[in-house]
Amino acid sequence: MNTKIKKTDIKSLRSEVSSNKKILMNLKFQKSTGQLEKTSEIKKTKKKIASLKTLISREKGNINA
Repeated sequence: MNTKIKKTDIKSLRSEVSSNKKILMNLKFQKSTGQLEKTSEIKKTKKKIASLKTLISREKGNINA
């Protein structure tokens, strides 16, 4: 039962990663067209994606252990 909770948690984390990737793509487009004023948002979004991917790999390790 506990593994089901973690599997759904992994699914929600993966959906967050994909939405953050879309945000990152839009930020890059805005930067290339000169519309982006806060370029630090790109770095923050990349860090969010990396931390979410780390959480996913940790959860996978806990399930398989």
